[in-house]
Amino acid sequence: MENKNFASYETLFIVDLSKGDENAKNVVSKFINLIAENGILTSVNEWGKRRLAYPINDINEGYYVLATFNAAHDFPAELQRLFNINDGIMRSMITATEPKEGIAVKYEPKAIVTEEAPAAEEPEEAVAEEVAETPVEAETPVAE
Repeated sequence: MENKNFASYETLFIVDLSKGDENAKNVVSKFINLIAENGILTSVNEWGKRRLAYPINDINEGYYVLATFNAAHDFPAELQRLFNINDGIMRSMITATEPKEGIAVKYEPKAIVTEEAPAAEEPEEAVAEEVAETPVEAETPVAE
């Protein structure tokens, strides 16, 4: 595809996970393929399942996807229209970015993992050593 008169954009969209992992995967693939058909897809970063800042329609989690692309100036308005009418998209945002040349990438769908990753725990010994190394200053009495 010829990139004359193309501008650089990035889009972040949140996919509804309440309808199942397979549906979410299909929605992500649909929109990424739509972007690739109408422009030059330069990167796709699937952030995965994240907790929302506030509930949307009583849903607290969504699947986040960030994509950067180069496209004609009229395509972002059409993409936003399609985001708005799709039930699988909870929120979306398209932003114009600084012009940059990018190499087209081929999108490989990821498996949607809805399980929470275990929180990393620091060993208690490391914390105890840090406390022991911190010098303690003596308090000076306050004159009355």
